[in-house]
Amino acid sequence: MGITVGDQAPDFTLKSKSGDDMNDISLSDYRDEKNVVILFFPLAYTGVCTDEMCSVSAGLADYDALDAQVLGISVDSPFAQEAWAEKEGITIPLLSDFNKEVSAAYGSQFEDLIGFKGVAKRSAFVVDKSGVVRFASVSDDPTELPDFDAIKACLQALS
Repeated sequence: MGITVGDQAPDFTLKSKSGDDMNDISLSDYRDEKNVVILFFPLAYTGVCTDEMCSVSAGLADYDALDAQVLGISVDSPFAQEAWAEKEGITIPLLSDFNKEVSAAYGSQFEDLIGFKGVAKRSAFVVDKSGVVRFASVSDDPTELPDFDAIKACLQALS
């Protein structure tokens, strides 16, 4: 079952690696502070995912101006995510849903993608400061990027 606009976003705590630090990042860390854009992506080191995360990183100032924190989530390990981010210049926090629980809770998981079970679907959610989902998009096509103009319009409406 998926998450729809108006639902309370399921809270989560996932690992993110940066340098020598392994950090826990929770959705609730941003409650009452910032809107959150959650971007699920299938796998690090793949073409479309690299393009998406690099593009979002390059435009991070737009999200900052809209009082939003962007979080990228995949089922990759935090170690693979960190190496990929360093190689590609990705600056948004990448969170590891290695146990595949969060992508399942958000209805953003492929049953089978080219033989891999439980890979995250390319999805986007905007969660407002009170934890309510204000935008939701889940694609069954791993090559289809979210509508970033619609995401920014949603954030603009929240500010």
